[in-house]
Formats: sequence, C-alpha cells, structure tokens
Amino acid sequence: MAQQAQVTPTEAAKKAGKALTEMVVYIVAYVIVAAAIQFLITEISPPLMAYFKYINAILVLAFGWYIVSSFAEFVYWSVRARYDHPTAVAFRNIMRIIGIVAIIAAVVGAAVGGIGGLTIGGFLGIVVGFAVQQVTGQAVAGIFLMASRPFKVGDHVNILGEDGIVEDIGALFTRVRKQDGTIVLIPSSSIIGNKIYLMLQKLTGQS
Repeated sequence: MAQQAQVTPTEAAKKAGKALTEMVVYIVAYVIVAAAIQFLITEISPPLMAYFKYINAILVLAFGWYIVSSFAEFVYWSVRARYDHPTAVAFRNIMRIIGIVAIIAAVVGAAVGGIGGLTIGGFLGIVVGFAVQQVTGQAVAGIFLMASRPFKVGDHVNILGEDGIVEDIGALFTRVRKQDGTIVLIPSSSIIGNKIYLMLQKLTGQS
C-alpha cells in the first residue's frame, strides 16, 4: 500500500495539512447546514422546531464520522512523519475509537435534549468507553512499545517466558516464533512493565 511506503517529513506534513483542512471544511459545512435547516424550519413551519433535535442528531452522525475520520487521518500523517506505518495506524485507530464514542454520546444527547440528553449521552459514553477499554489499553501499550523500540523484528527475545524470534510488532500483539515453530501472540499490555530479555544469538533451524 502507498501509506506503508517510506515517506518524507515534507510529504507527511502536506498530507497532514490536507487532512486538517478537510476536517475544518466538514465542521464549517455542518454549522452551515444545521443553521440553514433551522432557519428554514423557523420561517416555513415553526412548530416543526420540536423535531429539529432529531434532524440535528442525524447531522451530527453524518458529519461527525467525516470529521472524526479526517482528524484521525491528520493524526496518522503527523505521527507518520517520525514513525513507521504500524505505529501511525495504531494512533489513528485510537482516535477513531475515541471519536466514535464521542459521536454516539453526542447523537444521543442531541436526540433526547436537555439534562436528560446530557445524562444519557454521558452514561452511554461511559458504557462504550468501558466496552473498548481493554482494546484501547492494548493499543496504547502497543504504541508505547513501537515508539520505545525495546526490540525489533528479527531479534531473539524472551518475553514472559516465551523464547523465540520476533516476527511482527503490532498495536495489539507481538508475534514471536519459537524454536519448534510455534507462533506466540503476546499482548502488548503484558509486555509493558515486564522484563524483556534480548538474546545475543538468534535461534537456529528457522525456515
């Protein structure tokens, strides 16, 4: 893929700027569309204003996704200027998860309205937050792991008692091939905070 190829800081900065511009355009578009619809309803049929909160919820859902996606892409290219593709993707995915949680809470709050909307939206945000807590924690640990680079692909390591060659370092798992050919997927959150042994010699007999 094009994103996985090596990029220069200048190229990454241009793409980050483009993503940031798109995000601003979507925000402005949402404000204009919401204001226009509200004005039309007020002028044509004021009683329909009671349903504007539902219309606004749909607008938040539609424009929110594009805004979140643009912001996540901005974060991706900002990180990509210094780190590799997997690290940047991990950051982008975390931003998307946080953004989706915020959109869901905003949509529920806009649809219900008032104190009830704030309460339900906040509660829903907490529920969804707990639901993705483990995955998000894994991803954050993976980001720190890839950023600090205590080991790299091809290194012979012993992590949590698993001895083998590192084949891949992802946001959620590190893939290690043991001497007997067994593949071990070690959670990133388990690696952070534990001892990592780097062996001087690689395992022999690997295919």
